[in-house]
Amino acid sequence: MLAPRLEAIIAEHPELALEVVVRDQIGNLVADGFDAAVRFGDPPTGLIARRLLQTRILTCASPSYLARHGHPRHPRDLARNHTVILFLDPQTGRPFDWEFHQGKKIITVPVHGRLIVNDVATAIGACVAGHGIAQLMEYKHGASELLRSGALVELFPRWHDELFPLYVFYPSRHLPPAKVRAFVDFVVATAADPGPARPGRAIK
Repeated sequence: MLAPRLEAIIAEHPELALEVVVRDQIGNLVADGFDAAVRFGDPPTGLIARRLLQTRILTCASPSYLARHGHPRHPRDLARNHTVILFLDPQTGRPFDWEFHQGKKIITVPVHGRLIVNDVATAIGACVAGHGIAQLMEYKHGASELLRSGALVELFPRWHDELFPLYVFYPSRHLPPAKVRAFVDFVVATAADPGPARPGRAIK
């Protein structure tokens, strides 16, 4: 979501340089020399957190996978004769459980898969290639565009009420430096309007 828009904040702030690092654990921002972090999931303690958005979790498969294995009609069908792509929970070191939410109703389904990933792009690529069924985030640059193009099919549209939050974090409750304020403004604006980037548009 952010990568296509980074040119906008750089153009808006000629004296600002960005170092973008992707990793599983948020770690210690101060000790590791980071000013801010953008991360999905519940916020850790000890950091200032601002929620940017919440996105639904969709269960998806490619048309080629469904042609070979059939279309499951209910989430519980995944426990039988279906292969899933598992996503590693960085907090526990184990794959996330597969939950399905319909309003206040929640079911957990035991699933099976031999591919475990910790990267969204890898999960999407493997799902599009037909390796298995994946639970993906809906947000604009996630599963939604692939669903619109037909590259993926949503399997259980009545069971997609699980929401996953995206936060921006920074370490101090004191007035943050100008560079941190500029970056936070940038990610807030991008989350609110993740459309095509134009210089001067990202910072409000």
